[in-house]
This record gives sequence, structure tokens and C-alpha cells, in this order.
Amino acid sequence: MSFPPEFLNELRDRLAVSEIVGRRVRLQRKGREFQGLCPFHNEKTPSFTVNDDKGFYHCFGCGAHGDVITFAMNTEALSFPEAIEKLAQMAGLQVPAQHPEERARDQKRRTLEEVMEAACRWYERNLRLPVGKQAMEYLKGRGLDEATLKRFRLGYAPNERSALKAHLVAEGFEEALIVEGGLHKPAEEASDRPGERARGAIDYFRDRVIFPITDRRGRVIGFGGRVMGDGQPKYLNSPETPLFHKGRVLYGLAQAREAAGKAGSVLVTEGYMDVIGLAMGGFDYAVAPLGTALTEEQILQLWKLAPEPVLCFDGDSAGQRAAARAAERALPLLKPGYSLRFVTLPAKEDPDSLIRKQGSAAMRRLIDKAAPMVTALWRIEQAKLQNETPEQLALLRQTLEEHAAKIADRTVQGFYRAALLRQMDEAYPALAGLMGEAAPTPAAGARPAGDADLGGYRQGYGDGYEDGHLQGYRRGWRDRPGGKYNPRARRREPETQADLAAKHIERTGSRRFAFALRSRRSEQILLAALINHPALIDEFSEAVSLLPFADAELDRLREEILHVPASVSDLDVPHVESHLIAQGYSTALERLRSPEVEETARFIGASASADRARSVLQELLSRASAQAELEAQLAEAQAALAGEMTEENWTRMESLRQALQELVTGPDFGDQAFADVSAGSRNGGRGSGQQS
Repeated sequence: MSFPPEFLNELRDRLAVSEIVGRRVRLQRKGREFQGLCPFHNEKTPSFTVNDDKGFYHCFGCGAHGDVITFAMNTEALSFPEAIEKLAQMAGLQVPAQHPEERARDQKRRTLEEVMEAACRWYERNLRLPVGKQAMEYLKGRGLDEATLKRFRLGYAPNERSALKAHLVAEGFEEALIVEGGLHKPAEEASDRPGERARGAIDYFRDRVIFPITDRRGRVIGFGGRVMGDGQPKYLNSPETPLFHKGRVLYGLAQAREAAGKAGSVLVTEGYMDVIGLAMGGFDYAVAPLGTALTEEQILQLWKLAPEPVLCFDGDSAGQRAAARAAERALPLLKPGYSLRFVTLPAKEDPDSLIRKQGSAAMRRLIDKAAPMVTALWRIEQAKLQNETPEQLALLRQTLEEHAAKIADRTVQGFYRAALLRQMDEAYPALAGLMGEAAPTPAAGARPAGDADLGGYRQGYGDGYEDGHLQGYRRGWRDRPGGKYNPRARRREPETQADLAAKHIERTGSRRFAFALRSRRSEQILLAALINHPALIDEFSEAVSLLPFADAELDRLREEILHVPASVSDLDVPHVESHLIAQGYSTALERLRSPEVEETARFIGASASADRARSVLQELLSRASAQAELEAQLAEAQAALAGEMTEENWTRMESLRQALQELVTGPDFGDQAFADVSAGSRNGGRGSGQQS
């Protein structure tokens, strides 16, 4: 059974090789590629490479090579049609039936690609002929050099009614095919307007600078044309054709893919000249939608290039509306690690004009200050506020809640809701004080005011989260004659263990949340224990490999440590450390040997017994498993409360939240309490040490 080439190409485009391979192989990013242990032969040192840009995997050990289709066939014992059917379901594509008329249509598509390529070459040639002199002067006047003209294959459509059609017919292409490709308009029927004559056949683009539009592999699928004077429309895109669907295409994607991989970023702007201007300014990883708002499909394409694309739309009102629409469309798609960032350009400026007037350094400064999407969303909605009446502020709060509710991922949704409402509290502190006085237990059928969820942790509006850390105070009412409200008054509340931990973080200058700091420290202690006791690596390798590491550097070190038994002949501390240093982890190793880590983990040093280190590792893994389970239960409880505001649901959520708080905040790794807990695990106490 055969499948249309365009269907197979779209299937490969939609499914990143790393996504499919990553379901079976633990992959680690190495620059623009991924590496892992080959699934086709036994190996302990990774020699299996995945390259999303090139669309293939390759093993330097056994020679296995292929794309997403061959990987599915070889790892799941599927036939070619079976693999196609399974992958198409994952990609959300309908497998085309193979009827004779469809095979004929597939052949026509291939011919359409040929006619588009022939038209592109003709446009390019015209630009360098006398007929294209004015267009060439226009482009040179915009600062484009010959290398840029060739890279983007710019051309010129002469001001003649049927010059392109005549050329393509002479090349052997049928007129019907030229029309189907959106290159030529057939004679139109007589107008309904009395006395208006019917217009004859005419080329779609005339007297315009031509910008070829390609798919991600560089094949020409359409064109954009720009007038050089004051004509309208200023920009004109090809009509929808079997090849060209503007809501799915990003201009400049083929040219930007490799550069985006190197930079780890991708810029999104509004038009052809912005993409080209950014490329000439050194930002050769820019793309643009084609005159429409950024679509969901385009956002998913961008995430294949970089986890946080940077939107650089024009500084005028139209550009800001486009940014707002992009943010709204991205909301349901957000997931951990994947979002958008937004650059605010000066009024009446676009990226191309800004670089020409102020240089690349000015553009770089703006990109470096790009706002995260949650901040941009707050600014967009606050700018709509007509006045600060209670009604308008209530509407603003409601809108922010609705935005957060659109996010499908519950974890991201909780963080967004907390962050958006915190920004409102900071902008209107008097309201924050009012919200902070809500009763701790809600009335039946109502959610208590002043409560926001941050990844499953309580963050009351009055709890004083400022600049990302706890303050230990709550704004509220103060007893005064006449019961007047003083928005600046603060009352001291009893300090919890979390408050004390946050104060310590504040004194040491850290801006991280307490639980985030503790998570990183537990990762450090776990890795230090394995280095100090390498004989335990194999015993705990499976459980350790399944842990989600928040710190990227520690995650890479973890991967290298797990491969130590296969790479080091003598499993003692000096040989292990020498191997890690040789692999480029000297800095990470120094941090694990820092006084802060060793002081908080005295009981897992190299001088400690293997049994003691084993019990500590078991306790750490037990904590990680318990935290994951509590977070999952808390997410379910929050969903239940959102669906039905009852006291029972509220009590369950609060108890789970408290349990998670207690697990996260103590006992500390440097406390005797933790040593006692880990020692108790050997005697059947809490944290029995079952590997997760």
C-alpha cells in the first residue's frame, strides 16, 4: 500500500523524532542533538543520536538509522501501513485512502511543486534583468545585500497581465495547473454591477517585489508580493491552494531552523521585511506568520524550535492586538517548560526599522528584557481598565481568572492563577488587604476570597508574596476608633516553620521559594551520596533515573554518574571523581563538595558506612515518591473543589496541602531529625526505603 508523499512529509513534520524515540529511550540534549542508549543493541555508553532538524536517528555503535516511521516499525514490529496508521493517530492526521483518483491527485501535487519552483526561478531572474531595475533599487535602498537576496530568493513580478503564465506554458505546464497553484487568475464572470465589464485572465502578482514562501524543508509552496509605492494592498499572499495554507505556514522557517537550534531561541515578528531585517542584524532565527494572527498550529511548530519563542510584534496598536491574540491562543496549549515571551517595541517601530535606526544592540537589549507571557497577559488586561471603580476591578479579576482557567495543564494553570492575581494585588494593595481578611473556611457553595494556588501550595493574597518570596506579614484591619480601615496597617502573625525558612533564604540573598531550594539540595545530596558510595549506583540506578530533576546541570551529572559502572573499572571515590572531571563536570563536582552541601549531609560522606548511605538514599527516594503522590492527590482535590464548593472538598484540599507543606519543610537534611528518620528506616520506621 502506498501513501501520498505530501502526507508522509506532513507526518514527519508533525512528529519530532525525539518525541517518538523519547517514549522508549531516555534522551539527553547535547547541543542541537539528543543522545541516549541505543534500543537496538545492548550498550552502556550512549552512542545513539537523534537530530530533529534533520529528522533522523543514528546509532554509531550498530549503525541503526531511520526516521519516526522506521523507528515505530523496528521497535514495535509493525508493518509500514500499521506504523503509518499509529503515527497518524498520534499526529492527529487522517490516513488517506489510496484510490486511483487520489493517486492522480498526488501526482498533480508533485507537479504543483514543480510549477511553483519554476515560477520562483522566473521571479528571481526578473529581479536581475532591466525589467526589475526599480525593484532591485528598492531592495538595495532597504539595505539588502546580494547574499540576503539569494538566501531568501527574492524576485520581481513585472507589470504585465500574463507574462508568468506565458513563460510557464512555454515550459510545458498546463494552464489549469498554473491557475490551481494560485499563480494566474482565469477570466472572471461578468460582474453583477450594471455596466461593469468582465475582466480577462491575469497573473496573480504584478509589479511587486516577490517573497517566496517555503515549507520547513525549503520547498516553494506560495509567494508574497509587496508594492514599491503607495498601492493597496501593500502586501498580497498567494491564495489557498493544495500546497499553501497560510494558517499552517511560518515565513522564513526553512532559513531559521538551523540558527534557532544553535541559539536555543526563535523570534516571531509580523512581516517578510522584519524577518529579513532581523537576519541582516544578526538575528537569523526569526520567522513570521502570513498576515494573520498566530495560530495554534504555528505555535506548536515554534515549540519544536525553542521552548519559549519571543514575539517581536510592531509597537503600534495593531501589533499589540496581534500580541494579545497570540497570548490568548497560546493559553490552552501551555505546558511545563513551554510558553511565549513578549518584546515591547517603541511606538511606530518594527524590528526592521529599529535595527536600521538604532542598530542590532538596541534590538538585543529589548530581546534580553522580553517579558514572560504571564507578565505580558497582566499588562494587556490592565491596559484595558477604564477606571479603578470596584466594578471595573472586579471585571479585571474575573478576566484574569478566566484566562488561567483556559490552561489545560492543571499545574501550569495553578501557577498562572496565582501569578496573575498576585500582580493585581501588588498593583492594588488596598484590595489585597481586603482579600486577606477572608475567613479560613468558606461558606457552603462559595470559595473563600484571598486564596490562590501556586503549584499546589497555599499563597494567600494577604500572605505577603513580594518579589517571589515570603514576607511573613499579612495586610489587614487594625482596631482603631470608628473601625476605619487602614490599608497600610500590617499585623504580625505567628511564624510558621515555612516563615522561618523563608527568612533564612532572605538573609542569604536568595530569591527562590523555600521548597525549590530544598528540592535542589536533595538532588545535590543524592548525587553526593552516589559519588561517595559508587558501589550503590547500580542498586539505585533505576529509581534514580526516574526522578524528575529540576536543575539542568545536576540532571546532566546524574546521567553521567549512572553510566559510571560501565565506564570506570575501579569503583572507588578517586577513580569516579577523576572520570567525572575528565567528562567536564569539575565545576558541578566542586559544588557538591561545597561546605553548604557537606554540612547538610554529614551522614553520607565517604567515611560513612555503606548501610548508612543506603538508608539515606532510600529516605530521599521515599520522600520524592511521597511528594509526587501528595501533589497528584492535591491536584485532584483542587479540581473537585473547583467543580463543587463544599466544606468537605475544602477540608480535604487543606489537609493535603498541609501534609505536602510538612513534607517539603522538614526535617532538614542537616538536622538530627533527618538522620534519625533515615536511621529509623532500617528498623521499619517512616520511610521504609522501598525504591520507587
